[in-house]
Amino acid sequence: MNRQTVEKTITEYLKPIFGFALKRCKSIHDAEDLSQEIATRAFRALLVKDDVADMGKFIWTVAHNTLSNYYRDAAKSIIGISVDEAAELIAAPCLEPDEDDNTEAVHRLQHEIAYLSKLQRRIVIAYYFENRKQADIAQELGIPLGTVKWHLFEAKKELKRGMDTMREASQLKFNPIKFHSYGINGSVGKKSIDEFFRSTLAQNICYCVRNTAKTVNEIADDLGVSPVYVETEVEFLEEYGFLQAQKDKYIVNFIITEPTAELFALQNDMYKRAAELFANDLYDELISSGILDDPDIRCGQTDGPISFTESPKTDQNFILWALIPYIAAKSGEKMRDESISFEEVATMRPDGAHNIFHASVIPDETILPDDYVYMKNWCGPMWNGNGKHILWQIDSEWSDRGEHLGYQYSEDVKRILSLYEREGQERLSKDEYAWLAERGYIKTNGDYDENFKSAWQIVVLASNEIRDKLVAIGERIKAKYQADFDALKAPYAEAILASVPTHLRKVEAYELQFVFHADGWFLLHVITTLLKNGKLNKPTEGQRKSLTTVISKA
Repeated sequence: MNRQTVEKTITEYLKPIFGFALKRCKSIHDAEDLSQEIATRAFRALLVKDDVADMGKFIWTVAHNTLSNYYRDAAKSIIGISVDEAAELIAAPCLEPDEDDNTEAVHRLQHEIAYLSKLQRRIVIAYYFENRKQADIAQELGIPLGTVKWHLFEAKKELKRGMDTMREASQLKFNPIKFHSYGINGSVGKKSIDEFFRSTLAQNICYCVRNTAKTVNEIADDLGVSPVYVETEVEFLEEYGFLQAQKDKYIVNFIITEPTAELFALQNDMYKRAAELFANDLYDELISSGILDDPDIRCGQTDGPISFTESPKTDQNFILWALIPYIAAKSGEKMRDESISFEEVATMRPDGAHNIFHASVIPDETILPDDYVYMKNWCGPMWNGNGKHILWQIDSEWSDRGEHLGYQYSEDVKRILSLYEREGQERLSKDEYAWLAERGYIKTNGDYDENFKSAWQIVVLASNEIRDKLVAIGERIKAKYQADFDALKAPYAEAILASVPTHLRKVEAYELQFVFHADGWFLLHVITTLLKNGKLNKPTEGQRKSLTTVISKA
């Protein structure tokens, strides 16, 4: 290739190359060095090549090869261990070898000790490194002296076998994956999901056993990490149901999708075409039927202050933002396949969570369709109730909840509904109004102790009759297009099931039951379709906190 073409090509890739490096380096300076090395190598190679069929594939191949050399030369791994954990490593033996070969042997021995079982490791360290008597070790561990002697004998054999073995790490050692996104279907517990998967180590442990069960030592070899740290992390993940024990091996107990560009295109096209069929019919019927004027659809939302003399006139666009996704999610439940129940596939976790967890891994070089609809800051649909009323909502790129939807969410919902019911009968306290206003559910005006007024900023369906009428509109439209929906779903369902390991296909089959129903992707595409054709307008800044929120009768 001529120099001018190469310079133009490299310039186009400079930003993604730097992003690639930044995700894999500990500092900006390291990322700058690595990205410069990738660009330089790619530049030199392209100058002598004229037959590059796929430029993106070529650039990312150079990037991964350069990254491998970078880690090897720097003698470090991106899958790191904290300083606190490192401080707990065993001390080096008091040896002063005269030759480099002896030094290397000592280091290999220390490395292999980490591959022993937890009990053998404790005995070996106590006996060889702390110079303690076997009888004392037996007393401390509460095991017979003969058992200590047997473990020392077995440990020597294991150490010799390990010293004679060349351990090979997989590509994950120098090119670890990172979850692109993760989420749950079900209820959260007292622990945030981030507590389980904030570390690269935890993510890569699960990824390397997504298809095949492996021992702790096999996982450690794959990641190029000491088994000591893998062992601790595996125990934690297994305790909370993210890994499943199979004798002395572990396999992932949740779905990790690694979709191809073809699967992305299939998914995007399926939802786009289904949303175009459903969304436009739904919008048109809501507008033409006059149902939005029904007095049982209540909303006091206003961008300005609340008037003391007249009720706020709610923006119809705001009401549609709530009702359209609500109807899309709630309608068609009788048509939905319910052959697999939630209880059959969900995991009950020690922190009180009861859910299905899923994560996705997307390679850097994946090329998405030009019209791909991204799920940005999406959460839901979420609903919870107190027996009398249900609060239903979603959070998205267009809304702004301003709060973390963690384990306290269900308790917050119960409080909101309790305050809603009380406020219809009596005046709430000043603190209660302030709590609701902070979350965007209510707006107040005036001095609490003098002239004071409040108005709920969310959509309220005040009767079962109006709720049923709204859902019935969605039912009719879904029945009208049921054959089209089934035809669109079939190839996608087949492809997604084929991409999932056998032991998790029932979980995936359960999730597929919700396609085009209480399905976040479907709701997103419905909203996007109506925004693109101008039927829905984007919410105002003042509407974002209370957007897409509905209270209905239970």
